[in-house]
Amino acid sequence: MKVLNVLIVGAGIGGLTHALCLSLAGHRVTILEANPSAEFLGAGIQISPNATKVLQSIGLGPALARAATVPEHATFRHWRSGASIHQTRLGSVITERFGAPYYHLLRSDLMRILLDAVAEDARIDLIFGVKVLGFDVNGDAVSVRTQDANFTGQVLVGADGIHSSIRQSLFGAQAPRFTGQVAWRFLVPAAGLDPSAMAPGVTAWWGPGQHFVHYLVGQGQWVNCVCVLESTQWAQESWLQGGKITEVVEDFKGWHPSLAALINAADAPEVYKWALFDRPELPSWGVGPVTLLGDACHATLPFMAQGAAMAIEDAAVLSRCLQQGSEIQTSLKRYEAMRKPRTTYVQRASQRNGRVFHARPPFSWLRDQVAPWAGRQTMARLYEYDALAAV
Repeated sequence: MKVLNVLIVGAGIGGLTHALCLSLAGHRVTILEANPSAEFLGAGIQISPNATKVLQSIGLGPALARAATVPEHATFRHWRSGASIHQTRLGSVITERFGAPYYHLLRSDLMRILLDAVAEDARIDLIFGVKVLGFDVNGDAVSVRTQDANFTGQVLVGADGIHSSIRQSLFGAQAPRFTGQVAWRFLVPAAGLDPSAMAPGVTAWWGPGQHFVHYLVGQGQWVNCVCVLESTQWAQESWLQGGKITEVVEDFKGWHPSLAALINAADAPEVYKWALFDRPELPSWGVGPVTLLGDACHATLPFMAQGAAMAIEDAAVLSRCLQQGSEIQTSLKRYEAMRKPRTTYVQRASQRNGRVFHARPPFSWLRDQVAPWAGRQTMARLYEYDALAAV
């Protein structure tokens, strides 16, 4: 096997995972991150078995198990009455069926696990505070230009998220599309909460034009809350737009009393509001020795909890394509051809779920009738996928 020097732009979940996969295969990696230090945006994250398998394969299984909470079920409830619409068992049932656990954890904990593994890996160099100005391809080499230095390798991977500078260099500027939905996210200290909010699972409340999801993170110390509502106007695409808990209370006025109690117990200074944007699907993910990974090429709405999982899958498949192929450009095209149908399915299904979750009568009645069947079909299609065996 030829040892490659791979340049990765972006030190998020996808970029860090890809670096660890490449190192395990014997390659050298340089990660260039624009921020001056690691960013821990977001609060909770769901890692389904299809992603857990990849993280376990690079030696992170024990650290994940220590940091995560294992949800025992996924429950879908009526927004006002609290009646159960559908419940799916998770826990050991998921592990036995799909070969890996389903985890809930703080995004910051997952990032620390990845960063610690990268810091201990002699084949990986992670450089913070590097602004990428562009790249040049010269024969078999690709060179990334920054404000202070140039970095050269045989492969360049843009894992720099929805605002990807590498994507823009490849395909030009691409305006984001506002989906007509705005989300709140916040953490609630678990101590003192009603036991119903402490259930060891994920609960999704479906209502007309809105939905509310909560689950335990931080080894049970916090309840992560994400709630989405339809909105006609929004100007800012940001994860860090602060908000007031009184706004959340007003947005979910009339919903089940247990949700009002949960909202009022929130860690008020850490309440954030962000608009849900996506990007048109790209006809291609790369050119020559340059390709994209994760949200840089297939930004995914949060309605299937698969955004991070898709980036993690990308990381494994791309590293294996590079490991098994002799021609770099052929390997990158193979990666794109293998991943694009799956990520396109997840993108479109997530968009559809946004409409399904927010259905109004009489369509909500029909949704509730088919939810158990649809849930089983979707779960099988998502979780049976094995990125480690796909190549």
